[in-house]
Amino acid sequence: MSGQDWTEVVGAIGLIALITTVISVTIVQLGATWRAKAALAREAEYRQLTEAVVQTQEVTERRLADLGERFGTMQARLAEIERVLKQVE
Repeated sequence: MSGQDWTEVVGAIGLIALITTVISVTIVQLGATWRAKAALAREAEYRQLTEAVVQTQEVTERRLADLGERFGTMQARLAEIERVLKQVE
């Protein structure tokens, strides 16, 4: 083989290595992009879920406060009924 043949072989090997590297880097970057998009979508879903949980918790707190007021009123009424029954005895 002559010197020019070796130059062509080395050039071909270098070109193949370059193309392989470019394709590999492109695939890795596409994978990273897809993972980032999936992570953003997952974060958006978690954010929506968190907002729904917060709203539900606020509704529950309001209902609990209302039930606490009703319970206090019922206790007062029961105490009044007990007082009246003791007076009747």
